[in-house]
Amino acid sequence: MRPPVFRVDGSEADAVHGRVVWAPGKSLWINTCLVCFVGGAVFATSLSAILVFVVTTYLSLLLGHSVGAHRKLIHCTYECSKPLERALVYLGVVVGMAGPFGLIRVHDVRDWAQREPDCHNFFSHREPLWKDALWQLNCRFSFDRPPRLRIESGVAEDPFYRFLERTWVLQQLPVAVGLFLLGGWPWVVWGVFGRVFVSVAGHWTVTFLTHNPGPRKWMIPDAGVQASNLLGVGFITMGECWHNNHHAFPESARIGLAPAEFDPGWLVLQWLESAGLVWNVGSPRPEEERQDLVRAA
Repeated sequence: MRPPVFRVDGSEADAVHGRVVWAPGKSLWINTCLVCFVGGAVFATSLSAILVFVVTTYLSLLLGHSVGAHRKLIHCTYECSKPLERALVYLGVVVGMAGPFGLIRVHDVRDWAQREPDCHNFFSHREPLWKDALWQLNCRFSFDRPPRLRIESGVAEDPFYRFLERTWVLQQLPVAVGLFLLGGWPWVVWGVFGRVFVSVAGHWTVTFLTHNPGPRKWMIPDAGVQASNLLGVGFITMGECWHNNHHAFPESARIGLAPAEFDPGWLVLQWLESAGLVWNVGSPRPEEERQDLVRAA
């Protein structure tokens, strides 16, 4: 059993007070992808390009975001060799959300805020869907009293991760060149602009839905935001839809815990473990160590 990883010191911070401000780089990036995808698809679409979009979107989210960025880089739920870790994290960066440090920062600050007794609606996703989309895809939160984030030296000082953090948007260029050489502009439109926009918007959609009321098995006492599970979408969310489980057991590499909770990311980790490529895989805390949880009614 691996202990949960918490990098945020909020002892002198305030999760409620601050303001939502426009993030120019973030907003221009996602809206450029949207405009290029919608506009380009009118003139550059083919069945092979749509197939490339489906395959590259799913595999990059599964291997890169879920297995690499979320379960390894952010939560450290298993161990593997450094080359494999870097390869998986690279795929997570190619998804197009942020660099490795940016992914950690956004995730960990949000999780800290949600575990506070109260937090701003930017973190709780209490606003209507359209407003939350406007905020999450175009803005950032400026704290009056921000928390302190400390990323462990093995990640923060890794030269490859530092390079990816500086160049994460540019990592789409080699992908675009490869797709253009193989399938022309339709493959670029669907395999880069379409993939990035759908991946980022899809990630926000799952985040919004899983932090609003829904089915849940566990509750975290004193936490202002309680996560929920989304039923029946384990395959298309790579297992990330079982978010109530994940809030309860962030140390677990397996997110879909019940037999009916399909978790493709966990299947990948099982295959990698059987091949000897990952080890020390995290599992949920045993019953006697769950004093910080209560069963939901």
